[in-house]
Amino acid sequence: MDLEARSLQPNVKAVLLAKLREYKSDLNNLKSEHKRLASANSNQAVRDDLLESGMADAMSSNQRGRLMMSTERLNESSDRIKESRRTMLETEELGVSILQDLHQQRQSLLHANDTVFLLLKVPYRLHLLTGKFEGKDERKRLMRKGGRKNK
Repeated sequence: MDLEARSLQPNVKAVLLAKLREYKSDLNNLKSEHKRLASANSNQAVRDDLLESGMADAMSSNQRGRLMMSTERLNESSDRIKESRRTMLETEELGVSILQDLHQQRQSLLHANDTVFLLLKVPYRLHLLTGKFEGKDERKRLMRKGGRKNK
């Protein structure tokens, strides 16, 4: 605007340059007032933050106590879960061992049953697992295999 006002005729130029100086002065005054108010508001905001932090300290000690209790309960629960997991793994190992023993005992009983069947040459027998009677054909098949069943 300053350049445009200078390029005009001298009688209009003087009036416009005077108004332009007045506007610039008003603008500078408004800027300085804005800075002063903004700094006052920031000081007030800082003061409010300080006052609130005093109340926050009183509340935070209560919250801190609750947080510590919650953390302690959480740690105790974690310990119980770890102990339960350890117990579960031990129980699983024991169960696997028992199943292996039972499998071996089953195999021994089946072999003993087949051996008795062959030695006594009983024409019919009751199968231990199925509960069905087996006849002479089964006995002959077992004798050919040496008293062992297919697995």
